[in-house]
Amino acid sequence: MVTARYPGAEDRVEDGVRHVHLGIGRGYMVSLLSYFACLPWFLLRHSRHHDLVVEEFAAPLGSVSAPRWTRRPTLAVVQWLDAAGKSRQYHLPFLAFESLGLRSHRRAVAVSHDLADQIGSRAPALRVDVVPNGVEPEAFEVSEPDSGDVVYLGRLEIAQKGLDLLCEAWARAADRIGGRLLIAGDGPDRARLERLCERLGIADSVVMLGRVEGEEKLRLLAGARVVAMPSRYETFGMVAVEALACGSPVVAYAIPCLREVVPEGSGVLVTDLLDAGAYAEALAAAWHDPGLKARAAGSGRDFARRFEWDAIAREQEAVYLDVARAGAASRPAPAERR
Repeated sequence: MVTARYPGAEDRVEDGVRHVHLGIGRGYMVSLLSYFACLPWFLLRHSRHHDLVVEEFAAPLGSVSAPRWTRRPTLAVVQWLDAAGKSRQYHLPFLAFESLGLRSHRRAVAVSHDLADQIGSRAPALRVDVVPNGVEPEAFEVSEPDSGDVVYLGRLEIAQKGLDLLCEAWARAADRIGGRLLIAGDGPDRARLERLCERLGIADSVVMLGRVEGEEKLRLLAGARVVAMPSRYETFGMVAVEALACGSPVVAYAIPCLREVVPEGSGVLVTDLLDAGAYAEALAAAWHDPGLKARAAGSGRDFARRFEWDAIAREQEAVYLDVARAGAASRPAPAERR
């Protein structure tokens, strides 16, 4: 497993996996750009010893076009296509690298059908399999009493995650909801979010929990009356699946990938996209629906079981084996090679 170097990173073997770090571990952007600069050299030197090269597309560059640097079978794994946003943010041609990377591969894995469609529109010759992200099995076992609170879990990034819309909706709906709004997570916009809560007059009913992980995260989701996911855009919607696995309903905007993971009856999809008033009404209605939490704990949890990690790992393994075997079959026998 080859990743970017970060402060304190050490190459190691853990659980049979060799971890190798490339680049300079000095800050986010230096770390990532130096990693991408070193990766082609690493592939040229080391990839011949392996059966398959899996290139995980990652911000900001997206891809180094791994097939151009190795003769081994390759597979692109795409969880996000964000180079366009990073190009605008940093005024660098990251989008061009991402596009070249997509066109260099023959096979790819996407985490949602919506993302697969985006990939297909940019690289029509690329065969894309959809293998979603997985949820830990412990989520299906957790049980907590209904706290009556509305919970947001995720990165504190206002533009993507729609936290401004959530706060505006909460300002309209809080007096009809008996619980608090609990915001769990960390990110670059925490200070802006706190100022927004003060400006909207909702600071007294909003609790910033900071980063929450592991069992604490699962208990928080399981105890929620409603889990709010007001994202403007996503490529999968992991929090929605985790919430359903924990038995709690989700209120989300009906953006394409969330329509795939929030089934009817176990949550509310707001069709008036990016409308804070409509989201406020949906939150209040979901909070007061006595059967919604029970349905999420029943049919919603059953729906989420299709995302259990063991099943997802088998799907991913099947794609890996297929790509590796196809690549091996297409290579000439040793005596035939030039």
